[in-house]
Amino acid sequence: MEFFRIHKTIPFMRHAVLLNIISFVTFALAVFFLFQRGLHLSVEFTGGTVMEVAFQQAADVGKVRETITGLGYQEVLVQAYGSARDIQVRLPAQQGMNATQQSAQVIEALKALDPAVVLRGTEFVGPQVGEELTTNGLKALAMVVVGITIYLAFRFEWKFALATVIANLHDVVIILGFFAFFQWEFSLAVLAAVLAVLGYSVNESVVIFDRVRENFRRYRKLSTSEVIDSAITSTISRTIITHGSTQLVVLSMFFFGGPTLHYFALALTIGICFGIYSSCFVAAAVAMWLGVKREDLIKAPPRREGDPEDPNDPNAGAVV
Repeated sequence: MEFFRIHKTIPFMRHAVLLNIISFVTFALAVFFLFQRGLHLSVEFTGGTVMEVAFQQAADVGKVRETITGLGYQEVLVQAYGSARDIQVRLPAQQGMNATQQSAQVIEALKALDPAVVLRGTEFVGPQVGEELTTNGLKALAMVVVGITIYLAFRFEWKFALATVIANLHDVVIILGFFAFFQWEFSLAVLAAVLAVLGYSVNESVVIFDRVRENFRRYRKLSTSEVIDSAITSTISRTIITHGSTQLVVLSMFFFGGPTLHYFALALTIGICFGIYSSCFVAAAVAMWLGVKREDLIKAPPRREGDPEDPNDPNAGAVV
């Protein structure tokens, strides 16, 4: 399915150096802000208090959040679970207050909204749990990267695998750089979005590399840069349809999903935009600079003695 077809190949690789200089500068800034400011980790990572409260009637999550914020808590996660009357509240740790004192303070404030509000449970998430989540999150990220590398090395060629991993790490670091620069809250939902972006970006790279391999078979006289330009140009319509429809869903979560999905959708939005950019310009350019060629993807069958030689075969003249 295509909305349109571009009949003239766009010379993307002609500007590969400039585009990748921009990518390198953006990547370097992201790394700088990660080290200089760090990530603003949520309660799941830093520790805090998790409360479960029940209202007599359906609770207004916005008013609950506003009431708790008025107590001096800057980062509060309030979400409904089970039913509209059951609310889960995640509070960051406060110096000089334990979980019991925090929950008592919050319940007292919530009674102004509903005198019949009931505290069903309080749980303290300690720093040790947060450290475990951080370690497991990094392990998950590493396993995804290794899996992607193995898959692409078998599916295509090691040069494409290396180029894709570089492009994917480029996307991940830039997402984290945005969160470090603006000090947006980095939660488990955001980590899930980062992992989703990895798979999403790989899918785009696979589509482009598959078209590159197809074009190597079809256009034997074109150079590597021309083959890559043709592959990217021919997939533009598909890219617009796929990423455009996905972005519509993500934007609906961003605008209407409330604070719970806000940063999750924001991370996906950044990842989708940079995923398209890195698949088309970073991964493709790196593969070109690594010297990918037709012979890497299309192995010529062994020629027997007496068979006519193919002038386009790089092994022409060899006898098996």
